[in-house]
Amino acid sequence: MIVICLLPLSASAQNPEEKGLAIATEADRIDTGFQDFSADMKMILKNRHGQESRRLIRIKTLETANDGDKSLSIFDNPRDVKGTAFLTFSHKIGDDDQWLYLPALKRVKRISSSNKSGSFMGSEFAYEDISSQEVEKYTYKWLRDESFNDQPCFVIERYPVDKANSGYLRQVVWLDQAEYRVLKIDYYDRKNSLLKTYTASDYHQYLGRYWRAHEMNMINHQNGKSTRLVWSNYQFRTGLTAKAFSKNSLKRAR
Repeated sequence: MIVICLLPLSASAQNPEEKGLAIATEADRIDTGFQDFSADMKMILKNRHGQESRRLIRIKTLETANDGDKSLSIFDNPRDVKGTAFLTFSHKIGDDDQWLYLPALKRVKRISSSNKSGSFMGSEFAYEDISSQEVEKYTYKWLRDESFNDQPCFVIERYPVDKANSGYLRQVVWLDQAEYRVLKIDYYDRKNSLLKTYTASDYHQYLGRYWRAHEMNMINHQNGKSTRLVWSNYQFRTGLTAKAFSKNSLKRAR
């Protein structure tokens, strides 16, 4: 009885920074242990006039013990980007390692940490958006609880640790209170103006635990462009190994 009575007191004693970190840490814990997955992704880019272009991409991701995930993206369509491959080694501490293979030039280009705010393949997603969002990359603050799309959410603010190279001053994140899934993120540029809004929907559960959004949208409020990602064919624990994510594997990606 004493323990039960003390629990609410302990939770209420958290300051906004501690509560924000606790929420982010729990979301990370819930999604740990998937080992690896592969999926297909359709990227739909829309300019300010509503004109669309589409790209088909295959994604492979490997969970790494005590560090960030490794991810490989292979572009299959259209013909002008076919064979392009993008490799990311996310890290809990320090800069991520990212490489882009451009088949037309037949060379691998390293993405500098100073360029991580740049656009990924012409989309409204920046390089820093598509690397795994490790808890250690941000500091946090709980703002409030409110509903989004009729789902009770925690609303937290997170601030990039790498202030010099991030394109953002801060991000406001909505996570549903039931499953700790990210439903919305507002991105503020370094002048503290609203830059982009990300929303995720059509979540499916895999292996009885891991939730993945089948649709993601990023709207850029400053240039009128948007990018929509439609995911399909998720497969978990396929036996992927680190060998498939080496720098040399980029040129052989098929």
